Amino acid sequence: MTTRSRWRAVDGLLLLDKPSGITSTAALQRARRVLQAEKAGHTGTLDPLASGLLPLCFGQATKFARFLLDADKRYTATLRFGLTTTTGDADGEPLRQRPVAVDEPALRAALARFTGDIEQVPPMYSALKRDGRPLYEYARAGIELERASRPVTIHAIDLLSFDGQEAVIDVTCSKGTYIRVLAEDIGEALDCGAHLGGLRRTASSGWILAQAVALADLEALAADAAEATLLHPRQMVAHLPLLRLPDTQLAQRFAWGQRLVLDAPASGPLAVWGPGDADADFLGVAEADAEGVLQPLRLMSSVV
Repeated sequence: MTTRSRWRAVDGLLLLDKPSGITSTAALQRARRVLQAEKAGHTGTLDPLASGLLPLCFGQATKFARFLLDADKRYTATLRFGLTTTTGDADGEPLRQRPVAVDEPALRAALARFTGDIEQVPPMYSALKRDGRPLYEYARAGIELERASRPVTIHAIDLLSFDGQEAVIDVTCSKGTYIRVLAEDIGEALDCGAHLGGLRRTASSGWILAQAVALADLEALAADAAEATLLHPRQMVAHLPLLRLPDTQLAQRFAWGQRLVLDAPASGPLAVWGPGDADADFLGVAEADAEGVLQPLRLMSSVV
């Protein structure tokens, strides 16, 4: 008889290569069991159909997840023309079949139309909530609700392959972009309809898929070896402006959650460090007010 694994304090960011066919929540819980981590969370989800880069947070790293939510993403997407589905992807039921008479120049012209700042109507099969219920619950009950369009930015779309019926594209986009909706909208622009046949996230928040560990490989590791794959929480805010406190006394006061009068720049969140360069010198994230007073927002629990 085996004893139940004991949950433990584990801190860090896991770059996971999520397989297709499972939810992000299921992937998170499987990774958590391997690490035996007390606390876990994610920085955004991938649909069950999608695979690829899924950053997962454990322990103190969960405090900084919000600073990754606005990051751009990159995907390899397969568009299948001629068929629309209930969900906008290959997991849905067929809705409408149409003939496909699309050549490559027409496809490239359509892709160009969806590059830049565009509007998207969120799909019914999504986790967005209305009156406390996710939209997908209404959709499963056969209820269609009005949804307002939302602005998103498609930074680039590159055509990787096209065989007349199916196209593979590389998409770099802003947060909140639904690639399923992009596939549907491109299909409508070509007057043949389309759905998303496959999706793989290849980059997120400055990290790339090559840096990720596959879930199966992670599950083959012991807890300590799996923990060695984690990134330090400081790397989650490396994109923020850095503010280094000049001495250990100020660092200690900040670590206690005290506001500091420093004449700091009021330019949004700042990654705050003590006087050294070791991981332990990363103290957390703060924001300065108009008078330059530094207010802690998220703190590492370790004491300087």
